[in-house]
Amino acid sequence: MASICIAAALVLAAPELTQIKSHNGTHHFTNSYRHVDRRAYPLVRPGHNRTGPAPHCVGECQQSAKKSIMHQVMKEKIKAHNECVAASQCPINKRFMSDVKCVNGKAGEYDCNNIDMKSFVPIAELGSTYDASDSWGWTDPDTGDEIAIIGMMDGTAFVQVTDVVNPVVLGFLPQTGTTTVIWADMKVYADHVFIIRESSNHGLQVFDLTKLREFYGSPSAHVRQLEQDAHYDEVTSTHNVVINEETGFAYLVGTKTCRGGLHVVDIHEPKSPKYAGCFDEDGYTHDAQCVIYRGPDSKYTGKEICFNYNEDTLTIVDVSDKSNMKMIARQPYDNAYYTHQGWLTEDQTFLMLNDELDEQRGPTKNTRTLLWSVEDLDRPVLVGSHYADVESIDHNLYIKGDYGYLANYCSGLRILTTKEMREGKAPEAAFFDVAPYCDTTDFKGAWSNYPYFKSGNVVVSSIELGLFMLKPTFE
Repeated sequence: MASICIAAALVLAAPELTQIKSHNGTHHFTNSYRHVDRRAYPLVRPGHNRTGPAPHCVGECQQSAKKSIMHQVMKEKIKAHNECVAASQCPINKRFMSDVKCVNGKAGEYDCNNIDMKSFVPIAELGSTYDASDSWGWTDPDTGDEIAIIGMMDGTAFVQVTDVVNPVVLGFLPQTGTTTVIWADMKVYADHVFIIRESSNHGLQVFDLTKLREFYGSPSAHVRQLEQDAHYDEVTSTHNVVINEETGFAYLVGTKTCRGGLHVVDIHEPKSPKYAGCFDEDGYTHDAQCVIYRGPDSKYTGKEICFNYNEDTLTIVDVSDKSNMKMIARQPYDNAYYTHQGWLTEDQTFLMLNDELDEQRGPTKNTRTLLWSVEDLDRPVLVGSHYADVESIDHNLYIKGDYGYLANYCSGLRILTTKEMREGKAPEAAFFDVAPYCDTTDFKGAWSNYPYFKSGNVVVSSIELGLFMLKPTFE
């Protein structure tokens, strides 16, 4: 009870936390994609354990996945990308644009419905000459400034989008790997961004986002080159990074350790990341979402639960005790070709899941979004599927409020409602197609999106084009 009272008091005192360290010994402090202000979370929780059986990733931890569909898929994507480059279509050079409204189904050359384009920044102005990939965002808790973060094959760009029709490129952080590949991912914790790549020897980069403040509102003739603040080297290449802000843990997935499963890193001291454990029971994990559980299954209330997307199953794991992480459920489904990624509704009752290869290899090319009930964590149930009216592969999705925000390669940003998921339905509310040059099941177009800015503006990263800032208009 005392720790809860302390946490509550610190939350109420959030405006005074702006100069504190990332933790005070009993609590750690962070903002997150869900809230701009810094909040206090306990470092010690009943039934939780922050340390694994070993201080470093050695022995069995160093084993890679025995088999992985993704390794073959990556070869196919690299081949397709090289062909695209040879055809001078990757990247595609476009001019900067801003404040283009969606009128009669069009925003300039882009098909749309209920979404305006606020601005577009081409790759050439982001500090790179290579294709783009994942994206995320950070809101400065002291100033309220909104910063879009976008990965390119050779590094990561940071763009101030507070004045969204006049974005300012703040800088570019070069990668630390030794190969140039498209896969990159990033998440934010305690005003630091944690960046991974499939690039050999890249490890985990850590960059202090508060260093960007001196560049706010100040465009530069040449994109500034930034330097990382810390580096974690107990992995080489990594496919995705997952962060639970409430616990201060990063989960690296698709590494050459832990058989491709969860490689856990304690980041509550952001500039001193430390190995914390390994979960490899179900092999390769492509992506995940890890949360403190507050959903309807009372057996797991207060536990730290990871919802893993494991190539052919939805796999749910209790990771509360880093020395004894336990699989709760492993659920396959019909026509599973590549279980890619997904996200929980805010009440942790349902989730949306995307299968990246079903549109290419399955019975229909129209985008399928799988709708799951996770009211019983031991027995997740597929309650229905939403089929888009266009042909496109789905990629990364996130849920905010009553809407799912889907980045679907050739069909761009698609927004679905979540209110009818219990009935197995998720009607489309809006869309903006950032890829007018493709309209089928190719790995081109939108890679990801970030819908969590308070302004309502949505970051969308286009592989071939760069950064789109979009604004839904249906509410």
